[in-house]
Amino acid sequence: MKASLKGRYTDEKSTAAVTLAVNAGDVKLRATMTDATVVKGPSLNGLALAVEKPGFFIIDYDVPKKDFRFQFMNSVKVAEKPLKLTYIHSRGDNRTVLDGALVFDSANKLSANYMLGTRNCKLKYSYVHGGVTTFEPCYDFGKNAWDFAISRRVYEDVFKAAYQTWSRNLALEWSRNSKFNGTFKISASVNLAEESKIPKIIAESTWDLEM
Repeated sequence: MKASLKGRYTDEKSTAAVTLAVNAGDVKLRATMTDATVVKGPSLNGLALAVEKPGFFIIDYDVPKKDFRFQFMNSVKVAEKPLKLTYIHSRGDNRTVLDGALVFDSANKLSANYMLGTRNCKLKYSYVHGGVTTFEPCYDFGKNAWDFAISRRVYEDVFKAAYQTWSRNLALEWSRNSKFNGTFKISASVNLAEESKIPKIIAESTWDLEM
């Protein structure tokens, strides 16, 4: 059994979640509880269950909302290049999303995201330079605008900057993935179109345990 504890802190509130995962053959069973499940007495708030077969499907069930979310994955070859396909359907809001990622080599990848029945479609190109610096231009067809992101890995740390041209939102992020101290991420975002330009700070940390 594996346990994962995640905390999220903002300037407005703090939240926590615990995930328990059990292997049942080639299938994983997961249960997630948030602080809303235990605050003010035990309840079903924040409780979610999941069944996953890695690389094939994930079925999530939101207990208080009685809502299912289905995710199916597959991979095919296109010109001898792997094309990863993902189908996601949320029953509650009747929303279906298609994801695709074509991997040309270890440094170049083209991905697309489309929500059926809408103009929400994004096309993103990812280029990894020298194995440590990643450039990611993305075009949003729904907003007719570009997004840009750049990240760089320095040992266990990853520093990232992203900018949305349509909203003029600038985000900076620092994350670390450590086998001994868990993972954490600190991000700050500011809307350059606003007069105040007060950044929003978010800190997240995760610890994984073997039980």
